[in-house]
Amino acid sequence: MIKNILKAIFCFAIVLVFNQQASAQAQKIRVLAFYSTKVESDHVDFAKDAIKFYTKMAADKGFAFDTTQNWNELNTENLKNYKMVIWLNDFPQTEVQRSDFEKYMENGGGWIGFHVAGYNDQYTHWPWYVSFLGGAVFYNNNWPPLPAKVIVDDNTHPATKRLPKSYIAPINEWYGWKPDPRDNKDVRVLVTLAPSNYPLGKKDIITEGDIPVVWTNTKYKMIYMNMGHGDQIFDSATQNKMFEDAVLWLAK
Repeated sequence: MIKNILKAIFCFAIVLVFNQQASAQAQKIRVLAFYSTKVESDHVDFAKDAIKFYTKMAADKGFAFDTTQNWNELNTENLKNYKMVIWLNDFPQTEVQRSDFEKYMENGGGWIGFHVAGYNDQYTHWPWYVSFLGGAVFYNNNWPPLPAKVIVDDNTHPATKRLPKSYIAPINEWYGWKPDPRDNKDVRVLVTLAPSNYPLGKKDIITEGDIPVVWTNTKYKMIYMNMGHGDQIFDSATQNKMFEDAVLWLAK
């Protein structure tokens, strides 16, 4: 009698574990990347490379990676299906898209923005987004795109834990900001342009300044990365570690 009871308990435990594993597989983490093709060609090239990179990573790490060019999918009902979103080379244009994104982030959604996804100026008219970026507003840029030495300010953050103290980042167009996001008490700067780069550029030249290129506003599950111009961004195995670890951090 006791043996039969123990056997039944054992079988029940096996079924329970199996069901839990099946449920976990069915509820795998889903990530949605937004991009556009009717933007600057160098930004399109980056998006294509990023999609290739994250598609492979998703297969290796066991999460679902979806992409869309339809920014109307940035809506509350659709976002319920995703742990995080990535803006590869553009940003929402309508009030509805913006409002639903705000709700998503205010309720614990995750976000990675690359390069032009963080662009904002006096014509953007989205004060919430400026605050979301830690107050940073686009101020200047270098041209043409160039490689640059960057300093890793923080090796304790999950997104930058595998980076060295500094490295040479591939060719990119680098943005400067005013005000400096570092001045915001809620911002944690992770990577900064090294002053040894200055003067940076030939036509448009950055001559000085503290220029963060990767940071997170700690009030949200987010990270902004200024990398994202052209088809060489993923040429650095070192930098690619950050692109991987940022997703794994936000997808937890």
